[in-house]
Order: sequence, then structure tokens, then C-alpha cells
Amino acid sequence: MPILAWISGAAVAGSIISIAIAALFALSAPASWVPALVSFAIGALLGAVFLEILPHAIGTAGSLQPVFATVLGGILGFFVLEKLVLWRHCHVEDCEAHDHHADPNDHGRSGLMIIIGDAFHNFVDGILIAAAFLQSTELGVVTAAAIIAHEIPQEIGDFVILLHSGYSKTAALALNLLSSLAMLVGALLAYFTLQAAQGWISTVLALAAASMIYVAVADLIPGLHRRPELRATAQQVVLIALGVGLIWIVGDLVRHA
Repeated sequence: MPILAWISGAAVAGSIISIAIAALFALSAPASWVPALVSFAIGALLGAVFLEILPHAIGTAGSLQPVFATVLGGILGFFVLEKLVLWRHCHVEDCEAHDHHADPNDHGRSGLMIIIGDAFHNFVDGILIAAAFLQSTELGVVTAAAIIAHEIPQEIGDFVILLHSGYSKTAALALNLLSSLAMLVGALLAYFTLQAAQGWISTVLALAAASMIYVAVADLIPGLHRRPELRATAQQVVLIALGVGLIWIVGDLVRHA
């Protein structure tokens, strides 16, 4: 299958699958299932980074130092970016007592702001998918699987925010689908750009690793600490391990396909 078909298919599948599952959960599934998805997503993200993305980035780079320097710079950059987003939403009110991921109505963000932010996020995810497939089909499939895994809990949150912002269920679904098109746009743009600049692929992969590490460690893991009891912790560890296992299995299957 041509690489462009793989990239386009992965971007479209990633959008449709994550939104379909998110809509199903937001409209009918128990809210108690969401933490399980978050734990699983953490494992998938970290598994993709350390089992697939970083090894491939290192393999295509001339030396190790630029790769790890890019990862470090990316993590710091995402920290600053998130601070700017928080300041944008909080500078007119006291937000210190609130977790910006915990409450659907946090900081008074409107549904429109959520859609704009989600579209940008999907655009970046599309770039990461294209860069991964340009390196190898195996890495592309694993990266797409990890992106889908972490998109699902985020899309559930976005869906709930839209409903709480006054949008109907149909409008919320339509807006989420519209924002998801940005993933395909980002993937296609990256394909045609990176084709002419192969030397940038290791840098983009390193930034992808930084993005996934930051999302897992800074955004998702702190939420798990709100359930410190032994049973919940054991469940979280098992689900994280299952997420890592999924990435390992997918990568192994693609390698031997």
C-alpha cells in the first residue's frame, strides 16, 4: 500500500474511531469507565515513546545528543505552552484551586474555545502520524494506535464540555467531527513537506516523543493520584501495563507482517 494511503487512512481512522468511542461514552457509558481509559492511554503513550518512537528517532539521527536535547526542549516548550493557555483562561479569575482537566466547566471556557484547541491538537497529531509513517509502516501504525488511545479520554471530556456549554448532542458530534478533519490536514501537509526534508524526521519524532511524555506525565498521571486507595492503584497499574502491552503487540505484529 502506498505510504500516502497509509497516512491518510490512519489519520481518518484515528479521527473517526476516537470520536465514535468518545460519543458513545459521553452519551451512554458510565462516567466511572473514563479513569480506566485514562490509565490505558498512559500506558499506550509511554509504550509508544520508549518502545518505538525514540528508538526510531535515534536510529535516524547522526548522534544521540540532538535527539535527547530535542525531547528535553520539547517538554519544556509544552510546559510553557500550557502555562500560556492557563494564563489566557485564568488571568481574570482565581484558578489556583481548580484542576484545568477536572471540571467540564473549568475556567469558564466556551465550547468554541474547546473546538479550536482540539483542532490544533488534531493538526499536530496528524503531523506526528505522517512523520512516523515516513520512517516506517510499523512506527506509523504504533504511533497512530497511541494517538487514538490518548485521544479517546480527551474527546470524551471535550464532548461533555460542549454539552455543558449548551450545544445539542448533534451539534457537539458535528463540531467534534469538524475539528477532527485537522488531523488529516496536518498529516497531508507533513507528508508533502517532510518528503522533501527527510533530515527533519528524527527531530519531528523527538518532538512527538516529548509531546506524548508530557501529556502522560504532566496531564494524565496527576489525575490518577486522586484515587490513592490500594485497589484503584492496582487497577491503574494493570491498565497502564495493558496499554504498554498493546503497543508492544502491535509493533511486533507489524514487524512480522
